Amino acid sequence: MSGKTLTRADLTEVLHREVGLSRAESADMVNSVLDLVSQAAVEGHSVKLSSFGTFMVRSKRQRIGRNPKTGVEVPITPRRVMVFRPSQIMKNVVNGLDPGEDDLD
Repeated sequence: MSGKTLTRADLTEVLHREVGLSRAESADMVNSVLDLVSQAAVEGHSVKLSSFGTFMVRSKRQRIGRNPKTGVEVPITPRRVMVFRPSQIMKNVVNGLDPGEDDLD
């Protein structure tokens, strides 16, 4: 899996193989879950997946940015951005620690 992007098709294939659903049912399930997460985010709700993390939408104000190549200042319009905050368990897994371990040494 190193260096590869996990796609909807990959998730569908795992559901098909591990759970035994048909490929069509697996694809429908993956799409349904992603649609639910997307819709909740659009409506301003956060989506918390236990032991994984939280997806949320944040509003960013208008600000002045700078083109790094030319140095010219440009306004950056206000917008909403999706952010992900991993759980402590996910942080531990990513850092090669025991999921229940605390890294406050």
